[in-house]
Amino acid sequence: MTTTSLNSAGTLLPPLTPRRGLLLGPAGWSAVLAALLVVAVLVPLANLALPEGHVLHVSDYTVSLAGKILCYAICALAMDLIWGYTGILSLGHGLFFALGGYAMGMYLMRQIGTDGQYKSELPDFMVFLNWKELPWHWSWSDSFIGQMALVVLVPGVLAFVFGWFAFRSRIKGVYFSIITQAMTYAAMLLFFRNETGFGGNNGFTDFKRILDVPIATPQMRVLLFALTGCTLIGFYLLGRWIVHSKFGRVLQAIRDAETRVMFTGYNPLAYKLGIWCLSAVMCAVAGALYVPQVGIINPSEMSAAASIEIAIWTAVGGRASLIGPIIGAVFVNGAKSWFTVAFPEFWLYFLGALFIAVTLFLPQGIIGLLRKATEKQA
Repeated sequence: MTTTSLNSAGTLLPPLTPRRGLLLGPAGWSAVLAALLVVAVLVPLANLALPEGHVLHVSDYTVSLAGKILCYAICALAMDLIWGYTGILSLGHGLFFALGGYAMGMYLMRQIGTDGQYKSELPDFMVFLNWKELPWHWSWSDSFIGQMALVVLVPGVLAFVFGWFAFRSRIKGVYFSIITQAMTYAAMLLFFRNETGFGGNNGFTDFKRILDVPIATPQMRVLLFALTGCTLIGFYLLGRWIVHSKFGRVLQAIRDAETRVMFTGYNPLAYKLGIWCLSAVMCAVAGALYVPQVGIINPSEMSAAASIEIAIWTAVGGRASLIGPIIGAVFVNGAKSWFTVAFPEFWLYFLGALFIAVTLFLPQGIIGLLRKATEKQA
């Protein structure tokens, strides 16, 4: 038996149908293997092995842009788990993305060593501000393993503490969205201050090496792209496993009728808190992968617009579908890259019009449109 459901805004969401057996069908696994082949083999070979004049050559710029967009796709996938499947709209995921980026950026700044402008073991901005030693929160910054642990721990702990109080108080809907936005804005103001030790307005940049290997090389660029692509595929498979498990079924029930879930004996707090923390960590991992590919991290990543854009990618692609938000992130950011070059003054108008059009005419996003087209052909 299948049942369709409506969210609080009256939008028709995909039917809740029991899924048994394999995580993916034969066609699904074929698509996953094809995606792995593209990101781990074909694109690297097209960039490194083929000459620039070759018709199949992939330029360094394209690899960097694609790597950045794949990081955004991870954020959209994380948003889908918390918004599409649990019904919790967060406007603060940009904070978790930035925290992961800052944790990676701290390690990359220490990797500069004495190659900075001031030839000091301290980062240049600390020398400029007349700091004499590293602050306590930079204690692990020379350890790759330590900083990668912080990529997960800092956003995870922050999400747990924030989520515990918010969900325990049964804050939901627009009120939850507002306080997540307020939390992100407060963090942005904190990171703008020079005395916090995060580079102030300029943030971190001018990276030289990662694991003592030069970072600005085609080989490293391709490696980071492939790692990002494989991470996205891994998170997608994890998302599939979650939403088709008992845990995922309870999440969808909470989305559709939380009070009924409580009456049946389940405690929504544990489920909401679990998926909230996982979603935050996914964004942080995306931020850690983003920084070495883009070459900079600053407080602007915590701006209100950054978090809202993540929600837009998810809505445009199609909530509660997993693959939809990935498509949405690729489509919107690909269009953004083209529009900001061709029509830079009209880009924000295009983004606003796109979001309004999807809300009014495509409540299930691009993936919903594709499903309707497939059903008509069938």
